[in-house]
Amino acid sequence: MTPDRPATRYSYLPKWLAWLDFLGLLERDPFGNSLLIKRLLISAIGWFTYWRFTVVNKTQIEGIEHLENLPEHDVLFLSNHQTYFADVISFYHIFSSVKWGFKSTIVPPLYLLAPRARSYYIAASETMKAGIVPKLFGLGGAITVERSWRAEGQNVKRARDSSAGDKVAQALAHGWVVSFPQGTTSPYAPLRKGTGHLIQDNNPLVVPVVINGFRRAFDKKGLRFKKRNTTLTVRFKAPRRYAPSLSVEEIVELVRKEIEQDIPYEKMKWMRGEE
Repeated sequence: MTPDRPATRYSYLPKWLAWLDFLGLLERDPFGNSLLIKRLLISAIGWFTYWRFTVVNKTQIEGIEHLENLPEHDVLFLSNHQTYFADVISFYHIFSSVKWGFKSTIVPPLYLLAPRARSYYIAASETMKAGIVPKLFGLGGAITVERSWRAEGQNVKRARDSSAGDKVAQALAHGWVVSFPQGTTSPYAPLRKGTGHLIQDNNPLVVPVVINGFRRAFDKKGLRFKKRNTTLTVRFKAPRRYAPSLSVEEIVELVRKEIEQDIPYEKMKWMRGEE
């Protein structure tokens, strides 16, 4: 996949009439969803959740300079994971604020008048089916995949979702994609090899992200408060590309270090019963 390819654009109009839609009102994403409706939905979710990140809790953003000159597409954000939805929603707030030229802040929420719609995130299909709220969040850009190692809270073994790679490739060709390579909100969980395959197959520009505070502030789903007045930190690291010569295992190991999911020495001693 060529890093310098032009961004893929889709429209409900035939190609020879697409130029008429200079406002982008009839633009759609690779999966057939209207970008206008997606913007309205992201805006509504943004207004509804804004106070969670600025009034009830405080969001601290670091490394925003790494986002300011990113290309419009083929960017993969890899982050540790602490809640099902609050993590992703905070990214959408930040991505939209960067689009509007804000510097390390999501205050004031003017960016919600025209949020960034070319954003996607990878999520387990069972998570997005669990109720009305997840389904609404799913319309905001979820790329749903069937987890091959876990289902309904139980460890399982089943065939890998072969369609997942194609869906992620389509989303990357159109915009930015957020992925949580551990596939779980448990801290220091091993990274899934699918992340390595994803990078090998698409050669995206990778932005490592480290988040903290979300697990303290919200419940596991990220919908209910657990502790108020918590500082939520989102730290973006410098973008990088991984050499094509690296193996899947080497890529996974590098990503694990980048998102700071090495088990701390003191915790490792405790787990081994050395203390």
